Amino acid sequence: MRRTTTPDPRPRLRLWAVAGPRVATTPVTAPRRRAVAGPGIATTPVTAPRRRAVAGAGITATLLAAALVASGTPALAAAPVATSAELPTAPRTPRAPLVLSLPAPTGERPIGTVTLHLVDRTRPDPLLRSRPYRELMVSLWYPAKEAPGLPLAPQMSRRAAADWDKNSAPPMGIKSGAVDWAATRTHARVGAPVDRPAGGLPVVVFAPGDGGPRTLGTVLVEELASRGYLVVSVDHTYEADQVEFPGGRVERALPLPEKLTEDVIAALIRKHSRARVADMRFVLDRLTSLRQGNNPDADSVPLPPGLLGSVDRSRIGMLGQSLGGSVAAQLLHDDPRVAAGVNLDGGYVGPVARTGVAKPFLQMASEPHTRETEPTWKSFWDRSTGWKRELRLTGARHGSFTDLQALFPQLTGTLKNLPDAELIGTIDPRRSVAAQRAYVTAFFDLHLKGRPTHLFDRPDRRHPEVKAIP
Repeated sequence: MRRTTTPDPRPRLRLWAVAGPRVATTPVTAPRRRAVAGPGIATTPVTAPRRRAVAGAGITATLLAAALVASGTPALAAAPVATSAELPTAPRTPRAPLVLSLPAPTGERPIGTVTLHLVDRTRPDPLLRSRPYRELMVSLWYPAKEAPGLPLAPQMSRRAAADWDKNSAPPMGIKSGAVDWAATRTHARVGAPVDRPAGGLPVVVFAPGDGGPRTLGTVLVEELASRGYLVVSVDHTYEADQVEFPGGRVERALPLPEKLTEDVIAALIRKHSRARVADMRFVLDRLTSLRQGNNPDADSVPLPPGLLGSVDRSRIGMLGQSLGGSVAAQLLHDDPRVAAGVNLDGGYVGPVARTGVAKPFLQMASEPHTRETEPTWKSFWDRSTGWKRELRLTGARHGSFTDLQALFPQLTGTLKNLPDAELIGTIDPRRSVAAQRAYVTAFFDLHLKGRPTHLFDRPDRRHPEVKAIP
């Protein structure tokens, strides 16, 4: 029986939800006690008691708590204790956990999915050096033939959902047990036959934000699959909050160093970025193997009918949120197999911040994120010489570019003191999801399928929240 890792009590580095592209760790002084401005977050030093308070939740908790303290927002604390006069006179019936739903994709194609276990034995694990190989979990999403008898895939697998409930949700103000995370269903049939055209399917590889699981990009991933793309979402083991492997083994993110400073965090992010770039190159290699008719799964799980040979290697794009967006740019720069890329609100890490790219690239920003507030965006933009567009989503925040945009509003009527303004902003959730789907799909349709669009030429009255930045 495969083991399940024991949760580490120390915090971990999680930037996908609130941190934005830059992080500072200087103390929050009185003049700086204001709403967090721009993409960065100033965090108070992490003392021993606070380490215990955010144990197992990573820097998402640390940064979010500090941001809310800095802005004077009382969140993530326990609800006020009732006085004796307020206590109920009869025992309460326990409330059943909430079951959340994801918005259905708008494309015309039904979709299928399969999860693969990939093992790279050519390199030791870059984050856990005692491991002589690197292993990843990826999900493939694709246009499928009708298969109503097959089950709908869950957004999160059972043990990953349990770990998320215990360790990742509470720092966002969601008490463990309040939500049945394993009950959320996607719109993809597990193992459905692939509906592929002659010549194969264009490919988009999705990278989540630092520390975020691949499942938090499901809304956009399903949309692309319903519009004819083979989408590969990737978990980066020992960085993602939790990754569930075959047999129920769960590998959790490695703990942070005891002392967090700006330099320590920056070095960790660079390390994660390098590991991710190597991971993505390996995933692209496995896609080539799939194109050649080989099953890339380490355990030789049966593949859906039609998946072998379905990859069109001449049409590959990268899509990433937060750090995943920076990795998308780096792969676009480094790897000739990648033809186009999208960055969802991520600052740039590594050489690509200085070199830019010469291929088509779209960057979408939350409202506080500008080239003036984020120097790497300016240097990347100035040095990029290919087709490029920058769009800003009015009212959005860093977490708006994750599935939290669709999930959090379902909680606000039931759970109190949720920091949703810090996580997903004030934009209407449905309009935010619709705009992201429209522009990301139009970009890949233009550059991977050759379909003309006027969406990037002028403002679109269907999406007034989207502002083009010249």
